[in-house]
This record gives sequence, C-alpha cells and structure tokens, in this order.
Amino acid sequence: MDLRQLEYFVAVAEERNFTRAAERVHISQSGVSAQIRQLERELGAELFDRSARTVTLTVAGKAALEHARSALAAAGAVGQAVGEVTDLIRGRLTVGMVIGCTLTPLFDALATFHQAHPGVEISLVEDSSDRLIEKVRASAIDLALIGAATATPDGLDALTIISERLVAAVPAGHPLAKQRRVTLRDLVVHPIVCMPRGTGMRTVFDQACAAQSLQPTIALQASAADAIADLAARGLAVAILSDSMAARYRDRLTAHTIDDVDTPAVLALIWKSAHSPGIRELLAYSRQAFTKPGPT
Repeated sequence: MDLRQLEYFVAVAEERNFTRAAERVHISQSGVSAQIRQLERELGAELFDRSARTVTLTVAGKAALEHARSALAAAGAVGQAVGEVTDLIRGRLTVGMVIGCTLTPLFDALATFHQAHPGVEISLVEDSSDRLIEKVRASAIDLALIGAATATPDGLDALTIISERLVAAVPAGHPLAKQRRVTLRDLVVHPIVCMPRGTGMRTVFDQACAAQSLQPTIALQASAADAIADLAARGLAVAILSDSMAARYRDRLTAHTIDDVDTPAVLALIWKSAHSPGIRELLAYSRQAFTKPGPT
C-alpha cells in the first residue's frame, strides 16, 4: 500500500461518497475506486459496504481508518519538520467555508498566504457549519469559517469574526414594517424565510423559539443572504438575517432587531490545532485580513 491509497481511503470514508471523494482529491471517480480496490486486495478485506446509496465503512474499514489518518499525519509531519528547519512551508491546507457566506477578507488571507508560501496546496470546500465543525474535529479540514450560536465549539479554538443579533427584514407595506419593536411572537404569525438547519443563524433562531415554546412556519429556506432578501422583498415571507447582512438591503427591506433574541449569531474561524506551521501562518494572515480597517 502507499500513502496515495490511504488518502483516497480516508477521503471516501469522510465523504461517504466516491464522487465527492474524487472531487476532493482531484482525480476521477474510477481512479479512486481502482485504488481502493487495490488496497482492499492487499489487505485481504473489503473496507466499504457499497450496497446502499451512501457508502459506509465495514468493520475492517472502521479498524483501519484511524491508523490511515495517523499514517497520513505522520507523513505530513516529516515535510513540515524539514520545512521549519529550512524556513519553508510545504504541504496542503484544507479550508472550509459555510455555504452561502462570501467574505472577501478570507479570500484576501488565502491569496496573501499563497503568495508568501507557494509550496502549500490550498483546497477550499463549502459545507454546513455543523458538518464543518465535525470535519475540523476529525482533522479532515484544517481551518473553517463557520456560523454558530456560540463563539467556540467544544474542543476547538476559535477567532470570532462577527457577533451580531438577529433581525427581521420586511418590505414596505408589510404589517411589521411600521412597528417600533418586533418580538418572536410578532414573527410567528407570519411565514419565515431563513437559513437552513446546521447554520449559526438558524440555530440561534430555533433555540430562541423553542425557549418560548413557539413554532414558527419556516416557509422558505436559502443558503445565501441575497436569496433570502429577494424572497422577502417579494412579500413571500419575513427574512431572518444578521444585522450586517440586512444592512445591504436597506433600499428594499426594513429591518428590526428581534427584541427578545439576545443570543448573537457568530461568524468565526475555527481550528483544532495550530501545531502546523502552515496553519499558524494562515491564521496570522486571517487575523490581519479580518482586522484591517475598511474604507471610510
């Protein structure tokens, strides 16, 4: 067996799908399948149950997974150790970003890091915040930008980028537009458009409603703030957004802070360990990018 086969094995195990795994490692699905079959022949056991739509690990696969991750980590550490001695950073960094969130400071940080360290291969993947947190915990992703209801997920380090209260945004003429204050009880009589489950804003909203035993009608869901605003502007539902998101649509929507939702929605960078020189450097560039003063 070789490290490439172990990398493909871990990718399929974490993605639970051969197509997504192939996209992650940048080769064809047939190539991944062939390498996994060869690895299984060498080990004398099937590593995956392929009978269902979602690929799952067999007992042998579960036993092999952590050892495969350790072998890949050890191989990466060799290059990193040499890089530190020679003042060079090499290897690969996988960065996650919550779906529907486009923050140019993150892209600025990635670009600056790439210019300084062209020997590091950077991969950027999108997913829900919940899945990104689990992938960082499993070391499948090195660093991720997530939306959350708490600043620091358990067992991880975090850098808070944005912490804002939720707002309800409606078009002119909507019954809520002229109210001076808006509460959750005011909202639940109207259809709602918001982010899907697994996102920070949705978690904050759901938890606040549950605390008051309220059951809102989530009529529409979208992962991008633009889509949520467009649907609300057409009078289809009340948009649930963060304060800075809603500010972009002042020409079409009136936004009210939800008076009885005190918990902020948090946007944060999270990571499991900063032992890697690559992660340390990318964090340094990220801090600079997100704290840089904007245009006045």
